Amino acid sequence: MRHLALTLAATVAVIGLSACGKSGGTESASTPASAPTPAAAPELSDAEKQTLLAALPAPYNTGDLANGKKVFAVCKSCHTIVPGGANMTGPNLYGMFGRKPGTSEGYKYSEVVKAATFTWDAEHLDKWLASPKTFMPGTKMSFVGVKDAKDRIDLIAYLKVETGYKPQ
Repeated sequence: MRHLALTLAATVAVIGLSACGKSGGTESASTPASAPTPAAAPELSDAEKQTLLAALPAPYNTGDLANGKKVFAVCKSCHTIVPGGANMTGPNLYGMFGRKPGTSEGYKYSEVVKAATFTWDAEHLDKWLASPKTFMPGTKMSFVGVKDAKDRIDLIAYLKVETGYKPQ
């Protein structure tokens, strides 16, 4: 029985990694040997998260954080969202809002991502999440996207609350 549980756990891990297409030529991690240890982010209380959520612009202020977390479960196989978190198959997303694409330290991006001239905001992230390859042809990210618009709203709200975003 224990062997079956371990086999099942290994299978789930492989499927999770394949969601980002690790073997399909995605952006590759380039973690230096002396990668920093993730900093402990101050854990926000549920009330603080709801206050931050309410301060987001529409429609993100109506986001369902629990659903956003559930949608992010697919992303977790490739991305971390904590300060100083490791780059994996994809870069750490902490502090991404307001940052130019292709600039997360220690991560090797495709040329098209490095050449992008915008900064990450909800509008750009929504287009990216809908279909990375359509939004930025030439990206190596093989993830097919989040098709449901409400799931994208919830995911973006969740990422804003969990990645250090500060409303203006």
